[in-house]
Amino acid sequence: MNLFSDIRVLVLDALAQMEQAGELPAGLDTAAVTVEPPRDAAHGDMATNAAMVLAKPAGKKPRDIADALAARLAADPRITAADVAGPGFLNLRIDPAQWQGVIRAALAAGGDYGRSDLGRGIKVNVEFVSANPTGPMHVGHTRGAVFGDALSALLDFAGYDVTREYYINDGGAQVDVLARSAYERYREANGQEPAIREGLYPGDYLIPVGEALKAKYGDSLLDQPEDVWLADIRDFATSAMMEVIRQDLALLNVHMDVFASEKALYGTGRIEAAIDRLRSMDLIYEGVLEPPKGKTPEDWEPRQQTLFRSTSHGDDVDRPVKKSDGAWTYFAPDIAYHWDKIDRGFDQLIDVFGADHGGYVKRMTAAVKALSNGRVALDVKLIQLVKLFKNGEPFKMSKRAGTFVTLRDVVEQAGADVTRFHMLTRKNDAALDFDFDKVLEQSKDNPVWYVQYASARVNSVLRKAADLGVATEDAALAKADLALLDHPAELELARKVAEWPRTVEIAARANEPHRIAFFLYDIASDLHSLWNRGNDELSLRFVQEGDLAATSAKIALVRSVGVVISAGLGILGVTPAKEMR
Repeated sequence: MNLFSDIRVLVLDALAQMEQAGELPAGLDTAAVTVEPPRDAAHGDMATNAAMVLAKPAGKKPRDIADALAARLAADPRITAADVAGPGFLNLRIDPAQWQGVIRAALAAGGDYGRSDLGRGIKVNVEFVSANPTGPMHVGHTRGAVFGDALSALLDFAGYDVTREYYINDGGAQVDVLARSAYERYREANGQEPAIREGLYPGDYLIPVGEALKAKYGDSLLDQPEDVWLADIRDFATSAMMEVIRQDLALLNVHMDVFASEKALYGTGRIEAAIDRLRSMDLIYEGVLEPPKGKTPEDWEPRQQTLFRSTSHGDDVDRPVKKSDGAWTYFAPDIAYHWDKIDRGFDQLIDVFGADHGGYVKRMTAAVKALSNGRVALDVKLIQLVKLFKNGEPFKMSKRAGTFVTLRDVVEQAGADVTRFHMLTRKNDAALDFDFDKVLEQSKDNPVWYVQYASARVNSVLRKAADLGVATEDAALAKADLALLDHPAELELARKVAEWPRTVEIAARANEPHRIAFFLYDIASDLHSLWNRGNDELSLRFVQEGDLAATSAKIALVRSVGVVISAGLGILGVTPAKEMR
């Protein structure tokens, strides 16, 4: 049940009736008509912009449309008042029985309350993390992993067919550096002094790889030229690092559906095929780019390159796909990889990149648009930096990693649930502070604790009611006399429950899982507020001793909030708390 969607249908039906009556011209586009909570709750329960968005195409004053629309809506029993405000906004008051009905719907649907068919029949590929397989994941990858996984869960909840995918960057020069670094740890395992020179990976995490190489090869690779061992050690070390990455992701309860290899694109003709497809569209040519901005001619040497005409699809400049020496640029295999995703039948592609990939957005979007003839949309989500603090000071770097704080460091300090929730308390493109002390403190200022406290409070109330003989199963609570929930504070909480399906669809359309975390904090705040009011107003207490009917109704309301919190935390990948320790 989505009450906001139901009332929007009511508004659209009323507009259709106005068209039939000649009060509006036929064929108006009503796609922009919305029904949503008003900015000021004092103005009503819902508001519609119908008169404002239709006035110009209808050639009428907004207020004239609003007055006629209000008269039709007020005739529906679900609407107790329809008031025109300002130039033509229409505020609606909803019959309390509708909010009470939402509680019953939430109890009937259980964990499926708020699920949507918004994405029915739409296949979405969410590529996230995609860290270079050169070491354990750092805190920046942590945020990207949580965001991508929560976004995938959100889209799944909204009815999309979602594939979680990790692109292994195992085809570039960085894996050769990994192999050379692992070889030094192999030498160390054989009793020699490792030469961890500048440019190699210094972290202790490669020591076990060196020992595993010794177990496999003994001392047979010692003092051998690089061309003898590089390829084998590269594959061995890459495989070992990917196993570490899988283990790190599992700490966060992140599990991929697909691991795609960049290396698999080379030597198969797939890169060439993708570039040839663009060439057939007259989007590949040989040329010389203008000097980069901020460079002087003395700093820059013009070179003939193979270029993708990305400016034809919204980019600022055309982009090289092949260097002057004939080698592919990093962009070329990425084009082939995205073409592969298009060929696999995805209708939408979402790439989750670090903030340092901002310059990559337009060129990749242009390539996908060209390769799919505009059929497939690409949404690139950039993940901003995470700043770590402890005891008011920046968190020290990991000795094991050598140069950075690892995902494992963060999870071992804070726990997976706290880490996941807190990583979603800011929009992805905003920087995030992660203070180990604050994310673990028990206060309203800590959204993780505050929402979990609400979850625990729901369960505590249910246990207390059950001890008094109240049937607390959802089916039994759904039969309660919900008309007894007539206090404005109770109806306000029921309205929040009613907003959940709408919030899911808004968040899914925008690919913004942080909206779920924000909503959970808000509904938790409303629940705590009602609990606190019960300390002063006995009639608002959830358990009314001696009044089974009132208690059942109030417990039904509390349980409906629990349904929403549990579903929302499920999307975020956080386990709801049954009790607080």
